[in-house]
Amino acid sequence: MTPLPRLYAIADAAFGDPVQLAEALFAGGARLVQIRNKKAGARELLQQVERVLALAPPGAQVIVNDRADVALLAGTSGVHLGQTDLPPFEARRILGPDRIVGFSTHNLQQALEADTMPVDYIAFGPIFPTSTKENPDPVVGLEMLADICRAVHKPVVAIGGITLETAPSVLKAGASSIAVIRDLLDSADVARRVREMQAVRFE
Repeated sequence: MTPLPRLYAIADAAFGDPVQLAEALFAGGARLVQIRNKKAGARELLQQVERVLALAPPGAQVIVNDRADVALLAGTSGVHLGQTDLPPFEARRILGPDRIVGFSTHNLQQALEADTMPVDYIAFGPIFPTSTKENPDPVVGLEMLADICRAVHKPVVAIGGITLETAPSVLKAGASSIAVIRDLLDSADVARRVREMQAVRFE
C-alpha cells in the first residue's frame, strides 16, 4: 500500500450528498476520501461510490465505509471496517491482497489485536468528543493515542473530534494520518478548509 496521506477526509452523508461532498474534498486537494453513508442500501451506496469514482482526480483513493461488497463491485481502493462489521480476514479474502482494508479500534487491546490482522491501517479514537456517531465510544485522548502509536507497527489513523486547531497535537502524538469529518464538512468552504488542514505543521 502506498503511504496514507496525512489527511484522511470522510464524505459523510449526514452532512449532505456524499458525492457533492467528495467533489469538494477533492477540489481542496484531498487524495483519500472515505464514502460514509450509514443509512443507504447497497444499491444507493454503489451508485454514489461509482459517481465519486467518476469525478475523482488521477491517483486519488476512494474508500467505502462498512461494505466490502460495494468496494469490490465498484472497484474502489478499499474498505474501512468497524468493530461490528465484517471481520478484516473476510474482507481481505473478498478484496484480495492489493486493496486497502482499514479497521476501527477504541482501546489498547483492540489496537494490538488489529496489529496482527490483515489490515493496512488502524483507526483509533475518538481522540476528542465527537457528535458524528450516535453512540460514540469513550474519548481516548492524546496520551492514549501516543501509547497506541508506540505499541503497534501499522500506520495509525486518528479520528474523533479533530479540528484544524487540534490537528498539530494529534500528529505530534504519532498519528500517521488524521481522519476529519465535521471540521471539514461543516465549513462554509469545504475545499478551502481541506487546504488549510493539509497545511498543518507541528514542531
